[in-house]
Amino acid sequence: MIDIGANLTNSRFNTDLDEVLVRAQNHGIEHIIVTGTNVAESNAALALCEQHPMFLSCTAGVHPHDADQVNEQYLAELRHLAKQPYIKAIGECGLDFNRNFSGQAQQIAVFSAQINLAQQLNLPLFLHQRDAFDLWLELLTPYIGTVPAMIAHCFTGTKQQLADCLAANMYIGITGWICDERRGQELYEMAKYIPLNRIMVETDAPYLLPRNINPKPKSNRNEPHYLTHVIQQLAQAMGVSAQTLSQHSRANAKQVFKLGLTN
Repeated sequence: MIDIGANLTNSRFNTDLDEVLVRAQNHGIEHIIVTGTNVAESNAALALCEQHPMFLSCTAGVHPHDADQVNEQYLAELRHLAKQPYIKAIGECGLDFNRNFSGQAQQIAVFSAQINLAQQLNLPLFLHQRDAFDLWLELLTPYIGTVPAMIAHCFTGTKQQLADCLAANMYIGITGWICDERRGQELYEMAKYIPLNRIMVETDAPYLLPRNINPKPKSNRNEPHYLTHVIQQLAQAMGVSAQTLSQHSRANAKQVFKLGLTN
């Protein structure tokens, strides 16, 4: 199994990250893509990869929440970072008009710059979107087919938005959101429309702890080793076996992120 999105530089992993990685490996996690959310966190993600070169890769980018905090050199810094072999995609980048932690105009400018950077560097885009779908897709549309891949990270949209993403040849990243009976029912019901050659699984740890874990853990911190619970729920929704889903997600991740894994 490959976890395509885990925020391992988050402070909630500061005291026991080594144990977290061991637990992941013991539960069949073969590789983890560590998410970069700004320049500093992308550098930290790269440092983790250098410490665990066979187990971790990462992305480099600026999350829309962090768009207001970029300096004048951020694109040059991302460009330099992205030349490192552990960096497999530009992102997490996109638009978030739900919380608006950064101004919308700045979000658009920073997102547009990163889309262009991905095209220049021939790297995939690891994408975030919330309450901004139409503009998000509009900004991405001219680049469809000119970047190696686009991954709709933590997809939680509507059936029509799913269709639009698939029409744009995006990969669909599914998290523990699908395990949440309170807000994930729509996603569960539409999962059957996701082709196996477009699916990827992720935890988004430490966020989105799967609610189908039984017994429930004492901590609400999500970890990569809980990916099996996402796979179980998603496989059920798609009408396939967990093994089939895991194999296809792994193959997609290996291809898109150019992971040098055996088999």
